[in-house]
Amino acid sequence: MITDLNQQLPDDLPRVKEFFLARQPILNSDQTLVAYELLFRRASTGPANVIDDLAATASVIAHASELGISNVIGASLGFFNVDAAVLMCDFVNFLPCDKVVLEILETVEVTPELVARVAELAAQGFTFALDDVISHSESLQKLLPLVKIIKIDITGMSKDEMAKLVSHFGKAGKLLLAEKVETIEQFTDCMDLGFHYFQGYYFARPVILSGKKLAPSQLAIMQLLSLIVADAETAEIEAAIKKDASLVLTLLRLTNTPGMGITQRIDSLGQALTVLGRRQLQRWLQIILYAEHHKGSHFASPLLQLATTRGKLLELITETLKPGERAMADTAFTVGIMSLMDTLFGQSMKDILAQVAVVDDVSDALLYRRGFYGDLLKLAEYIERIEKTGTLLMPTLKKLDLSIEDLYALQLTAFDWSNNVSRVK
Repeated sequence: MITDLNQQLPDDLPRVKEFFLARQPILNSDQTLVAYELLFRRASTGPANVIDDLAATASVIAHASELGISNVIGASLGFFNVDAAVLMCDFVNFLPCDKVVLEILETVEVTPELVARVAELAAQGFTFALDDVISHSESLQKLLPLVKIIKIDITGMSKDEMAKLVSHFGKAGKLLLAEKVETIEQFTDCMDLGFHYFQGYYFARPVILSGKKLAPSQLAIMQLLSLIVADAETAEIEAAIKKDASLVLTLLRLTNTPGMGITQRIDSLGQALTVLGRRQLQRWLQIILYAEHHKGSHFASPLLQLATTRGKLLELITETLKPGERAMADTAFTVGIMSLMDTLFGQSMKDILAQVAVVDDVSDALLYRRGFYGDLLKLAEYIERIEKTGTLLMPTLKKLDLSIEDLYALQLTAFDWSNNVSRVK
């Protein structure tokens, strides 16, 4: 029997603003972003509570119109954890069936009623995944015909153990997603075994390669950034950009993207430099650095998405905490977007900062997570890895004197802005 929201959920169901929101990227075998898992954690300094997390999911779904799913996931799919109580509520239909994947936790009791409900929702167009699978238990077999994706938690699992699960579920025609992939070595093993999708922050871990040199396009952009920092003449900057036709085209595409804040059509490099100004030009060049690194669909790079989200979030928080301090907000953006350049370039952050002139506040934040900007960067990193660092969020918010409600609203804006960058063709 399907129940409505008021019948099924307790009267004291927490409001959505009492939870932290995080989105974790899901990549395909080409290292292109295809989806996000949306995670919700109670704003508490205590240990994570699974019941609270499920209540968070229910609360967010119930307030779906307020959340603005498209603002969070953009053109990607959104994965949600659901339990039996959530599935049996009719407010699941608040979610667009073509935009979400419902993850059934392995701990859910598989009853005839649950199987019937999953079949009903699947017939309506919903896609299902089994979450945190570590074995092929008998109870899962009842749901297997209705499930498209199997999420395998590879934590502590040997390659042989993973291979057995891949073989079992692969024969059943299921798509396989490796979750908690934290190193390049783990990713390579999972690729070799035939996984289709990968979730974890392995792609953001710096792999330092001794003597690695920048690609010519990246080197050209770094030289341009140096000219801007040195306050070079506009004609010199324009001449340097014109040496790279692809850079000119990319810059024009970016500046004409809806939602980027430019109100007039920009058709020439000279016009772009006039309208943008030095501050915005510096920001777009930093963004293009990440796009140049990713093959194929430049702006689908997960590293670009993460860097632009960090940059925008840090900028927005600074605008909230330091109103009228435009220079500080610009610095915060730079800290956020530069924070992944060690991964981007395969060099230590210390070596990168030896090549790029930055003020002491920026280097202290990037190297040691110190100072105001260091606290902002730590906050962004804690949100990204909320499963491991969720308990550190509240103390950091209190230190910054930022409310959960403000953070939540700023995250939605940062997600939307980053999604707009990814739509550039």
